[in-house]
Amino acid sequence: MVRLNLTSLSTLKISRHQIPAHGLIPNTSIQKQPLLIYHSCLPTSATASTIEAHLNAINVVTPQWRYTMYSTTHFHSTTHEVLCISSGRAKLCFGGEDNPGRFEPVVEKGDVIIVPAGVGHRLLDDFNSGFEMVGSYPKGKQWDMCYGKKGEESKVKGIGELGWFEKDPLYGDEGPVLQSDS
Repeated sequence: MVRLNLTSLSTLKISRHQIPAHGLIPNTSIQKQPLLIYHSCLPTSATASTIEAHLNAINVVTPQWRYTMYSTTHFHSTTHEVLCISSGRAKLCFGGEDNPGRFEPVVEKGDVIIVPAGVGHRLLDDFNSGFEMVGSYPKGKQWDMCYGKKGEESKVKGIGELGWFEKDPLYGDEGPVLQSDS
């Protein structure tokens, strides 16, 4: 069983962000679970392969891809998303670029982002840094693509029925995702 030496929970810096609905992008308005960033959670030596092995060992999410982030605002209505940054750095936009309540962090290798279903997200700038993430989803869940357009309303209604994490995808029995409703 491969497990990375993660930053200890006692010293891990965590950002929590509630993002208001905007237009047809629900953001955190339905489940009230915040977008979470675990800053410098992963060791600098972590590769995409070792991140995937760690996630598989914790057994909460299934790694499904390695890629950058799309430059078009989109969200998922069928699942929450765990993004582990395996290389580079980037400026991202959460909430929709026209949303006054949007959040635009710069993230980098070692950061982990927990994106609740319904939260719009897109890449703003990858600084030509080779930005790549390991994208993972809770066991048994498949992601869809929504863009905040007419006709997606029935998909959005399903977000309220999705369960939240029962274990932290990185830390297991303890971890920030378990206290995220604060």
